[in-house]
Amino acid sequence: MCGIVGYIGSKQAPSILMEGLSKLEYRGYDSAGIAVHDGTKINLLKAQGKLVNLAKMLENNQIQGKAGIGHTRWATHGAPSDINSHPHMSEDRMIAVVHNGIIENYMEIKEELSAKGYRFVSETDTETVAHLMDYYYKQGHGFLESVFMVLERIEGAYALGIICKDYPDTLIAARKNCPLVIGKGQGENFIASDIPAILHRTREVYFLNDNEVAVIKKDSIDIFDRDKNKVDRDIFHVNWDIDAAEKGGYDHFMLKEINEQPKIVQDVLSIRMKEDEDEINLEGISLRKDDLKNIDRIYIVACGTAYHAGLVGKYLIERIARIPVVADVASEFRYKDPILDERTLLIVVSQSGETADTLEALRIAKRNKARVLAIVNAVGSSIAREADDVFYILAGPEISVASTKAFTAQVVAMELICLHISMETGKMTKAEFSAARAELNSLPGRISEVIQKCGEESKLAEKYINSKNVFYIGRGLDYLISMEGSLKLKEIAYLHSEAYAAGELKHGPIAMIEDSTLVIAMLTQEELFEKTLSNIKEVKARGAKVIAIALNGNDSIKSQVDDVIYVPRSGWMTAPIIANVTTQLFAYYVAKALGTDIDQPRNLAKSVTVE
Repeated sequence: MCGIVGYIGSKQAPSILMEGLSKLEYRGYDSAGIAVHDGTKINLLKAQGKLVNLAKMLENNQIQGKAGIGHTRWATHGAPSDINSHPHMSEDRMIAVVHNGIIENYMEIKEELSAKGYRFVSETDTETVAHLMDYYYKQGHGFLESVFMVLERIEGAYALGIICKDYPDTLIAARKNCPLVIGKGQGENFIASDIPAILHRTREVYFLNDNEVAVIKKDSIDIFDRDKNKVDRDIFHVNWDIDAAEKGGYDHFMLKEINEQPKIVQDVLSIRMKEDEDEINLEGISLRKDDLKNIDRIYIVACGTAYHAGLVGKYLIERIARIPVVADVASEFRYKDPILDERTLLIVVSQSGETADTLEALRIAKRNKARVLAIVNAVGSSIAREADDVFYILAGPEISVASTKAFTAQVVAMELICLHISMETGKMTKAEFSAARAELNSLPGRISEVIQKCGEESKLAEKYINSKNVFYIGRGLDYLISMEGSLKLKEIAYLHSEAYAAGELKHGPIAMIEDSTLVIAMLTQEELFEKTLSNIKEVKARGAKVIAIALNGNDSIKSQVDDVIYVPRSGWMTAPIIANVTTQLFAYYVAKALGTDIDQPRNLAKSVTVE
């Protein structure tokens, strides 16, 4: 969600902080600010709105200094405003703080400090950290000791960057349940909430773990655990291509990431599935026959788009491997007192690997001795580090808030895991596996074909731009993909859109169908075609306009709908993945026609690190 950048070294900090914050704009934010130590005092600039507003302020206020912290805020406590923007400072500007997360007991601390004479000017929970730091520091405790004392008091989730007026050569960072990385340079060091913020400066990073504190100077990085013991930490070398985090000539990151999908799918398949082998290469993930014998229940838990990928996984594992699966949204699962023990397999899905509710579901499972398999994109993320096994989807940095390539890679991962389980448990023959492998291997080419022929999606986006209500319908896997297509339209075009199992229309939703209501019908599941067609006729009879997404060669659908988008013919397992790319493109072109902020939609954040 919010973005953090920090710098200490021999260069001017303001430009480096602004550069880093610009790399975090994709996370979603409503205000931004920087605090820079000039060697004598801490100077503060912050502004509501886009980063360009802060840049203009910086042009008119040429602050300088070689240490500083910066922040892009996504509002939680208090509306977007200059005052509520980060960094927050103590009254005499002794302490400056940037913070991601939520301090749950901030009201209690605020009341206590107010009684001691501290004056609060913002509505945020973060300001309590600045004043509490100031209070302990002025009791005679050192900078680091004061940080530890603050961490003993605050409850909730946090990633913190802190500077002190009396310590121009020191930046302190701390984390609990929110991501924070430390970048190691030559005569300079960095902190950031996500790697892209510092990737253009260094490829050597430390991942800070929960309840750890780092003391960072230009030539040193010391990490301490909650008991104040020094921690040895291996450096992680980031091997991303920097260009992967840039637009590469596309109008938007979302369009770039849609276009990257064929290569990403090919990369995953080439590593996980060999042409001459009747098994999936899970790279050290031990889910063999004996392991699976000891598992009597499977949960798949995720949020948002990742949850839709989880639903596909549930459908496939139940249909092919014949194992019952419960799929649940993480924000509900964690409060259900779920049945978890050593015979449970929990599969968690998260692009960022930092989704707060999903991470907590993982920890609940671990406390109950369940086995956890994570499907994750971000290498070194909290979920990846804490899971028993990790299936990396290898999608590279996904910058657009609306996920596209990560979703496709997550679904492919689910299919591979399903095939592996089915082969290990004897629910799939070698011939069936070979057929499924051939279908998967055809995916990159078929997705490329959809992307190359995207004119129909663009044309229909213009035609139906004035639709006020949109319904996506489908059956089986088509219904699950409809849910993701509908979400994309909501996320980036801000249109009211709902997805329904086609057979459920008559149980209530059909009351909403009226003249010119747009219905997008998914028709890739041939065994369910006639059933879905009857539902199309029901909405057409009530005045709906219908776009069908159908397989090549299905000419009979033309006379039943207003428009058809054809996708390459494929098997029942893979056809919905191909059709999903069409829904991504349709949402993209609708949003583009409406002029919305496609990569940074309002009110949304890329990585949801609070409950």
